[in-house]
Amino acid sequence: MGSTRGLGVKRGRPLAGAFAPPGDKSITHRALCFGLLAAGVTRVRGANPGEDCARSAACGEALGALVERTPGGWELRGTAGTLRAAHADLDCGNSGTTMRLLAGVVAGFPAEGTARSFTTRLTGDASLSRRPMRRIAEPLVRMGAHVHGQGERCTPPLSVTRGALRGIHYDVPMASAQVATCVLLAGLAASGETMVTLPGPARDHTERLLPVFGVAVERSELRGGGRMVRVRGGATLTAADVHVPGDLSAAAFLFAAAAAEPGSRVTARDVNLNPTRTAFLDVLREMGGHVTVERARDESGEPVGDVTVEGPDQLVAFDVPAEWVPRMLDEVPAWVVVASAAAGTSRLSGASELRVKESDRLSTLAQGLGVLGIACEERPDGLEVTGGEARGRGRIATRLDHRIAMAFAAIGCRTREPVWLDDVSHVATSFPGYFDMLAALGAGVVSGARGREKS
Repeated sequence: MGSTRGLGVKRGRPLAGAFAPPGDKSITHRALCFGLLAAGVTRVRGANPGEDCARSAACGEALGALVERTPGGWELRGTAGTLRAAHADLDCGNSGTTMRLLAGVVAGFPAEGTARSFTTRLTGDASLSRRPMRRIAEPLVRMGAHVHGQGERCTPPLSVTRGALRGIHYDVPMASAQVATCVLLAGLAASGETMVTLPGPARDHTERLLPVFGVAVERSELRGGGRMVRVRGGATLTAADVHVPGDLSAAAFLFAAAAAEPGSRVTARDVNLNPTRTAFLDVLREMGGHVTVERARDESGEPVGDVTVEGPDQLVAFDVPAEWVPRMLDEVPAWVVVASAAAGTSRLSGASELRVKESDRLSTLAQGLGVLGIACEERPDGLEVTGGEARGRGRIATRLDHRIAMAFAAIGCRTREPVWLDDVSHVATSFPGYFDMLAALGAGVVSGARGREKS
């Protein structure tokens, strides 16, 4: 859709058609990280093509993997658990997942030709440099690494000095799969057993994918949806062929746009249906959206299928149970799309984690809805949205947040006048081609940030 940083989206025709969402970001990051540590050649097929995962691949190469881009994915000859000390900062760009996972790797795995300890400095862009890393620093320090960030919140740049790690039992204070994975990766290089306890249904891609790389993982379910996960130090990773399913978090914005527009019908092919990720589909059903799943199967340890969403005559408001939120945290901006079109007031709580994402997503979503004339009340840990007709011509500040841009573009699919987005450049971090896909399905996508349409 051109190289313009800003553009507008308005109603075209009801969305219709099938699409292939980009590969799942979470699984792609993990496959690249595990491939870095494995012996042999790992092939990652159907990988997410965005800039975030490319950062993980580039950092893996800096740490000693031989990395090659292939059609639709990556090929890595891993280090067999012996890294190369990076000669420069590891630039994680906008990717918090890259930084948090690699911190666990460099905290414990040895580097060829170095002294017992070596230091790796992880940096990021302006957005990532505001995100807290204390949540990974604390357990890594307990294990024996040295971690230094900026200020009380331990923001990047982050310096991690390898140590002789010992396994710990760590209660993750929030339902964060990134924190758990960081600790488990460090645990693979630690002495003894490392166990993490997660308080809620955080993503379990790590536990599903490590066995594909030959690592034994013990898992126990807890009351309330939490779980304990154990690994033992000294594990050897072996190369694997990984088929990455489509990213449900990316597809969610197209599902939301279809559900919010009567007569729309879209199908996502080969999308990930991991139960720790599918609460947004449950919400769509509760609000009256028509959701069907076909060709359900397993690939690389993950459930996969084709998902079709149809827009009903009218969505109805729904209060999302707080215990569902960890299974749809990245989809909260997509939830705003359907809540803004539903009859009545929808509520969501338990999402304070969204205040420390690429932007303060709760605040940014509330401000953008106000621009479009949709009533929204911001809560400390959530939002209250009253559905209504969204007006176009509003200019949305995306705050360089890919999910904010995708959400307000999806709302634009039902407005007569364009919803203008000031900057959509960061959408490429996770979903290159998103606006082209919207246009192919029937949305009106126009270039320019302030109302000038191009024929």
